[in-house]
Amino acid sequence: MATIEVQSVREQILQAESEFSVVHADTPELVHEVFRLRYQVYCLERGFERGYEGLETDEFDVHASHVLLIHHDSGEAVGTVRIIPSWATDGVEGLPMAAVCAPDLLQHLPPLATGEISRFAVSKVRRMSCRVGALLRLGLFQGVARLSRDLGLTHACAIMEPTLIRLLQMHAIRCLPLGPLVEYHGLRQPAHIDLAAVADCARTEHWDVWNYCTRGGALLRGSVRESVAA
Repeated sequence: MATIEVQSVREQILQAESEFSVVHADTPELVHEVFRLRYQVYCLERGFERGYEGLETDEFDVHASHVLLIHHDSGEAVGTVRIIPSWATDGVEGLPMAAVCAPDLLQHLPPLATGEISRFAVSKVRRMSCRVGALLRLGLFQGVARLSRDLGLTHACAIMEPTLIRLLQMHAIRCLPLGPLVEYHGLRQPAHIDLAAVADCARTEHWDVWNYCTRGGALLRGSVRESVAA
């Protein structure tokens, strides 16, 4: 009987690093690629948004910073996520999710040091064919850590699919519920993250994930306490 080789998380992460790069989309060409990939995922695959001329964008993109996952061999963009900092929207009540959640739901979060994570997307074609598809999500969270550091954020919030929350929890990334479920392209869970607390937890419970998502703690400096990486 043939044996099935099961990769450890460390082996999977090493494979993911060899196959994908996490890139800050900081040029017009890369941002265009973000909008093109979002059109593929949010308009064609999921039917959540309408898009326009092959691109998906909204009024919050002017305030957002974006990440792309790039497949090394093909040069293809396979995943993306954005962060909208609250200091760019005059506080947490100006973030997109405030419009669909209960009033004052975000009130306890740091008013100028919170970012909303949204447009978290992975190409279905690549997700179905990639041997390390589950770890593409961790690559996007490495991008979240990088952007949070650069933007000076200490907390994050998002409206998330409950299944995504469970998948991330398996890797010690705990997104805490924030109020009841809301209807937003299906039932979604408003959630929040204390970035330093999540880093503490991941380092204790799943060191390989912590090491990958924070680049050995380097992405924690500035926005979250450096003692986590000490």
